[in-house]
Amino acid sequence: MPTEVILPKVDMDMATGQISRWFAEEGASVKKGDVLFEIETDKAAMEIDSPASGTLRDVTGKEGIDIPVGAAVAWIYADDEIYGTATKQDKAPISPLVGEMSTKSTEGVASEGTASAPSTAEATPPDRPLAGHPPREGEGKMRATPLARRLAREAGLNLSAISGTGPHGRVVKADIDAALSSPLEGEVSAKRTEGVAAEGTALAPSTAEMTPPDRPLAGHPPLKGEGDVLRLFEQGSYELVPHDNMRKTIARRLVEAKTTIPHFYLTLDCELDALLALRTQINAAAPVKKTEKGDAPAYKLSVNDMVIKAMALALKAVPDANASWTESAMVKHKHADVGVAVSIPGGLITPIIRKADEKTLSTISNEMKDLASRARSRKLKPEEYQGGTTAVSNLGMFGIKDFAAVINPPHATILAVGAGEERAVVKNGEIKIATVMSVTLSTDHRAVDGAQGAELLVAFKRLIENPMGMLV
Repeated sequence: MPTEVILPKVDMDMATGQISRWFAEEGASVKKGDVLFEIETDKAAMEIDSPASGTLRDVTGKEGIDIPVGAAVAWIYADDEIYGTATKQDKAPISPLVGEMSTKSTEGVASEGTASAPSTAEATPPDRPLAGHPPREGEGKMRATPLARRLAREAGLNLSAISGTGPHGRVVKADIDAALSSPLEGEVSAKRTEGVAAEGTALAPSTAEMTPPDRPLAGHPPLKGEGDVLRLFEQGSYELVPHDNMRKTIARRLVEAKTTIPHFYLTLDCELDALLALRTQINAAAPVKKTEKGDAPAYKLSVNDMVIKAMALALKAVPDANASWTESAMVKHKHADVGVAVSIPGGLITPIIRKADEKTLSTISNEMKDLASRARSRKLKPEEYQGGTTAVSNLGMFGIKDFAAVINPPHATILAVGAGEERAVVKNGEIKIATVMSVTLSTDHRAVDGAQGAELLVAFKRLIENPMGMLV
């Protein structure tokens, strides 16, 4: 029996993935453990090894296409097996286009990789309209996947004007995306369905079609599809850049966070002079170690390293704020795992310093440098960016004075750190110059009440202004 090569689940939230690169071609000889292909998820790129030795055949997993978790992307025939004669029966290769057959985000495959039961909409034959919905122009003649039909219906596209690239000319999701990405979308190449059949017979408009375009449906905000946006701009004055997995995930999670988490915000100013002086002393005392590039200090602390440590210790001092909300119970964490927002090409990622409350400043500094470097090259392991109990987002290097960050579930807090700047402050009735940094704590009000949030921020301020407390 040939060995099935599937798209593995490498991320807890992963339902689909994309193969960014194949390292072996159809018909190539491979050994168990050889790198077959590279998966691009919304957070990282991971190399997948061959599960067996033999000849690579039936490579159905195409590069750059969303493929459901658990779907077969290729098969490996042992050296004594003749290609085409082995019976794979129920394990026949699954085309990536199977992902088109489901309107759910899991693309018809459960998160554990097992097939889920099809919904009523999925069970409907592709050329048969759903009950209560008259076929649109050309839809009865066109072969299209249910997902493609739904996307075309939502976008108002005429399926008969779209060339299908799927099996037997079937219109698939990629064809709809291509039509929407065309500069002529909504104008010529993929004309909108205007309620007139191909033969010129008027179709009965649906409820949605009878609603004036500037009048929202009951219970729904005004719809703003891609066509609505593009019509506002002159053709040729823009470029359409398709969303990659990372951008889609960022958008989904931010919308989820802002619509489901009741945010509230607390801001304090922290004086940095004592911290900056201590940082200089600690860095000056760093031992020298030999590296490939020559002698280098064993560590070099940044202000952000000390912010991470202070946030972790503040959470230990206010344990009720070190929590996560669930519908049935409050999750009280025993350690402070601090995520740090890192900007990478195409988005951002939040690698996590585990048990930051127990680590020294030098350990946090070196670990953070390593995580940030591998984050930018998209080489983080899932366990290095999943979870955490809080997060820190620092835009001070850009000169941003203050801002409010969006909470990243399952966290209940996130600290937004602004730039340190010299300001005039009043001390004992006299005006003095001090280096001051503004910080804003965003809190999930379901898990952390106002008084707890204030207590947490005050504890953080105390550690920043009295940094020796981070050394004991």
